[in-house]
Amino acid sequence: MRNIDDIEPQNPDQGFQFPGAFEITALGRADADLEVRVPQVIEALGLSVIAGSLRSRPSREGHYVSVAVTFTCPDRASYERVHEMLRANEAIRWTI
Repeated sequence: MRNIDDIEPQNPDQGFQFPGAFEITALGRADADLEVRVPQVIEALGLSVIAGSLRSRPSREGHYVSVAVTFTCPDRASYERVHEMLRANEAIRWTI
């Protein structure tokens, strides 16, 4: 895959441009170790998580956590597959 700094959008006035870097947020149970699971799922699909991009935030009462990471993606099918695989995980309630 190309270096993220070398990726130029084909049409900057349109929505998602592939290849590119995209952020995804997964929300799920706080006890599910999502800070580890989310990057593992993405990397298992052969995609690269950008180092240092992981952010997490607990819910007000601490029962849930949101985990966001940025990853590089070559095409829309791969992007949709990431959402599909994360949503298939029993610990994850939603992806954004």
